[in-house]
Amino acid sequence: MTPRVRLVPEPRSPRLVRREMRDRTELLTEAVGALPPVYGERWLHVGERAYRQFEPGRSKLSAGLVRGWTGPLPAPGESWLYLGAASGTTASHVADLLGPEGRLYAVERSPRPFARLLALAERWPNLLPVLADARAPRGYAAWVGPALGLYADVAQPDQVAIVRTNAELFLEGAGAPVVLALKTASMGRERDPAGHLEAATRELASFVDLVPSVRLDPFHRGHFLLGGRLRGGAGGPPRSLRPVTRAARPRARRRS
Repeated sequence: MTPRVRLVPEPRSPRLVRREMRDRTELLTEAVGALPPVYGERWLHVGERAYRQFEPGRSKLSAGLVRGWTGPLPAPGESWLYLGAASGTTASHVADLLGPEGRLYAVERSPRPFARLLALAERWPNLLPVLADARAPRGYAAWVGPALGLYADVAQPDQVAIVRTNAELFLEGAGAPVVLALKTASMGRERDPAGHLEAATRELASFVDLVPSVRLDPFHRGHFLLGGRLRGGAGGPPRSLRPVTRAARPRARRRS
């Protein structure tokens, strides 16, 4: 007989659950896609639903939740923009949180991880890969529709500036969720991690109403999760964007 599994829903995200273990609490997302696992994560089937282990050591968003992140999360049915999707580890979980009726535009500039992201999208129908540089959002504006939220994991010195440029172009306006996985090691050697966090927080606060940031150690050294809600006037109606329909989803967009 299969032992009964008790999953506790996360109040802020109905497709995110917690599993109370003897020695720890495990996070899982309700899967939109199908097996095999994306990165070796465990799958759990409860009735007709499948759940995937949301591993904090492999995902900065999961690490942020474990460390007490109180900021916004993707919600079912929403459209989000993901900058720096790489091969899709965290992107697949964000797509899970958005659910089958949601949509995730996943931007990645490096061809090798993008090839794996593209293959993953064959099993995650709400994941729309775009091969492009997040620093040049107008180059992929025709491939990305209006978004209700933005998640960024771009290891660049100007991480906050990249977020702002994309938020101004794609987010629908005041109150839109913005989440940044900040990598301080990519921001230069003139400051220590605390100094980079302070500078990034100050810059992000100029257009986002912030919630408290969380440090992602020991899962991701020198990383922080920052974000909140877009302030009025910082975003605005998307400018002449052509939303991507499922039939017209891009398969391999050339880098701008």
